Amino acid sequence: MKEDIEQSENRLQEEIRAPLITQTNKRVTEEQAENGCYDKKQNRCMVYLSTFVAVCGSFAFGSCAGYSSPTQSAIREELNLSIAEFSLFGSILTFGAMIGAILSGPIADYIGRKGAMRMSSAFCVAGWLAIYFAQGALSLDIGRLATGYGMGVFSYVVPVFIAEIAPRDLRGALTTINQLMICCGVSVAFIIGTMLTWRTLALTGLIPCAILLFGLFIIPESPRWLAKIGHQKEFELALRKLRGKDADISEEAAEIQDYIETLEKLPKVNLFDLFQRRYLSSLIVGVGLMVFQQFGGINGICFYTGSIFESSGFPSDVGTIIYAIIQVPITALGAVLIDRAGRKPLLLVSATGLVIGCILTGTSFYLKGHEIAVKGGPILAVTGILVYIGSFSIGMGAVPWVVMSEIYPINIKGAAGSLATLVNWFGAWACSYTFNFLMTWNSFGTFILYAAVNALSILFVIKIVPETKGRTLEQIQASINAS
Repeated sequence: MKEDIEQSENRLQEEIRAPLITQTNKRVTEEQAENGCYDKKQNRCMVYLSTFVAVCGSFAFGSCAGYSSPTQSAIREELNLSIAEFSLFGSILTFGAMIGAILSGPIADYIGRKGAMRMSSAFCVAGWLAIYFAQGALSLDIGRLATGYGMGVFSYVVPVFIAEIAPRDLRGALTTINQLMICCGVSVAFIIGTMLTWRTLALTGLIPCAILLFGLFIIPESPRWLAKIGHQKEFELALRKLRGKDADISEEAAEIQDYIETLEKLPKVNLFDLFQRRYLSSLIVGVGLMVFQQFGGINGICFYTGSIFESSGFPSDVGTIIYAIIQVPITALGAVLIDRAGRKPLLLVSATGLVIGCILTGTSFYLKGHEIAVKGGPILAVTGILVYIGSFSIGMGAVPWVVMSEIYPINIKGAAGSLATLVNWFGAWACSYTFNFLMTWNSFGTFILYAAVNALSILFVIKIVPETKGRTLEQIQASINAS
């Protein structure tokens, strides 16, 4: 009897223990699946390939932005351009980008993400060829305007496409590659621009466009766009191609369909609706960050880095290469820190560095103008520019775009995002067009003016911008409305 009782107790304990072990394993399985690290059947190769193809557009973006700095002296000398004519050439890029940014949303919705990228690449190819064959200011400006239009479309459609194809556990990391590749494009243009003629450098801009156009024949369209326009069969095929033939896509497909249905039920918002009181706080934060990002001087300094070093007495080739080398790793560091340190700390550190960089560079021009510490002035100038670009790369470059994507309610994201992007490109145009005129007026005063704008951005971030790290959209909205 004693043995029977012990055996019964052992069996009872095993029966009690077994479900607990099963439930625990099931719970671990669900948690791992939610984190995207347990589904071994998913094949991520097509996601990585699609991201690579898309960010060729980001690289093309950077190539356009970085073209004018190393070529300014050569173009002005060969084509006999005045400061006003070259300033128009440099800044008309951003005017084209404004047009592209305004039209990018409707275009991407009408012809698809791949169609928008094809069209953008075609504009960039036409623009680079016009610059290569240019014999005067008009052809240069037309080419620059066309590449700017392509940039404006790329600035919207590339991050949207990546976000729509990526699994949830990879979405943040893959989306940040967009900004990193823009910096790589700028840096490569800076470096090889010191070794190639300006016409040959224009031809190198065709390379990322060619890779993108070829790659678009291989990768699938965005499943979410296909679902949005009601192409159910193509939607499932694209999602299957992205996740792998053995992956279970039923749950993700159902989530996408539910999301599309929710979007269709929300009220349509136009540009004037954004100025309602309930949206005003979010609008001020998003647009305000774009204003401070651009009017702090970044595009003037980026477009004409070579002439800044030349004016200060530092070798422009050496300074431009150092600038290019330092930009990429610091941008990568910012991408790593953004989810750890938070948005506000990065913005504050970045803005403080921008103020210091502007003051150092402005001081170098002041010393040169008054013939004080003549040998130390050029070193001070290059130090100030490197502090400036390093500070911009770690925070003020990427964080405003991240915050903008987080603070807007879902039903106004399109309209509010278009407005913020338009403001951003307008600021880029104003800064790049006026930079050479400001430097002719007073080099020291130009950088002190930029320092003052960046100092105001510190106050704006402290007083107005909410911290969005690790918070849901509802929590962010509640915080903004309360403030």
